[in-house]
Amino acid sequence: MRSSDVIVIGGGLVGTAVAYGLGQLGKSITVLDEGDDAFRASRGNFGLIWVHGKGRGVPHYARWTRESARLWPVLAAQLQAETGIDVHARQTGGFNLCFSEAELEARSERLAAVRDEVGGDYPFEILDRAALLRRLPHIGPKVVGASYSPMDGHVNPLKLLRALHTACIQRGVRLKTGQGVERVTHADGMFTAHVRGQQFRAPKLVLAAGLGNARLAGQVGLHAPVRPNRGQLIITERTEKLFDCATGHIRQTDEGGIQIGESMEDAGFDDGTTTSTLADLTRRAIASFPLLGQLNVVRVWGALRVMTPDGYPIYQESESCPGAYVVTCHSGVTLAAAHAFRIAPWINGAAAPEALSAFRGDRFSTADLPAKALDHHHAH
Repeated sequence: MRSSDVIVIGGGLVGTAVAYGLGQLGKSITVLDEGDDAFRASRGNFGLIWVHGKGRGVPHYARWTRESARLWPVLAAQLQAETGIDVHARQTGGFNLCFSEAELEARSERLAAVRDEVGGDYPFEILDRAALLRRLPHIGPKVVGASYSPMDGHVNPLKLLRALHTACIQRGVRLKTGQGVERVTHADGMFTAHVRGQQFRAPKLVLAAGLGNARLAGQVGLHAPVRPNRGQLIITERTEKLFDCATGHIRQTDEGGIQIGESMEDAGFDDGTTTSTLADLTRRAIASFPLLGQLNVVRVWGALRVMTPDGYPIYQESESCPGAYVVTCHSGVTLAAAHAFRIAPWINGAAAPEALSAFRGDRFSTADLPAKALDHHHAH
């Protein structure tokens, strides 16, 4: 029987960002991670810190995303100072390319609507083709313009995961991998996570198990109707620096390869790749930047991301089992700073951030709603 202040179930980007924040607050933390056999959404991440375009009609989400992006430089600097790992967070802005005037007009209307909903602090520009060419000289002839926002950026998500794991261990977090939690129980104010004959106990429990939250949440009076959503990605060979800013579907990694994504497919628990989807991604990439057609592909992969019925996060403390929390989202990179610096203090007893009231899991009936498409389909 191992005891600590908090058990975090899930060692991906969401769980380790929360554990990192709790570790900063001096708590003893045990993270139980299923390991690399799991459907780890963090591995399939596109690596964007993405704000613009998200949250139309849901201003709480637009503000929450914006706040996390603002906190990101602090997170990146702290991780580098503590671990020596540069996660290559580059908040150099982001473009969303448009292939018709109608698409550009709709984009402009959408961004203006979000800006109005959040009260104005939401910088963006709508660029026609001539203005865009001055910023992205490699765009293809079919691109008519783009929206641009300085709020966006991109990181190396695998280095981010390694930095969070390293920083957690340095802070004394017990990171137990290969520990698939079979069930959780609650009695006498203590939670017990049962793992193959072992038991881990704590007065607080955080469910950050991605797709595993669907199974575990009900055991502590919470509701997390998450389902898998497959994304496929492509990495090209390394090439000279073509662009510093990301677009919604293409970015150049810190190693120099071009990363192309990202599909959104309902494929159950199949995390494979399909030639047809990869071909579609490639066609769109070459239409965006024709010179990408000259590069060799070195790697393709698929990964399962975590989707709620409406695409927005779930943050909630259990009413029937106080001290149990569910933390689940689609945007583990973008929201990593909010999870470390806002969610962790809430779990530690601080007042809940204002945005959280909109993201309770019980907003979904147990007969789950049909899935609505997200504004941005990447696992940011």
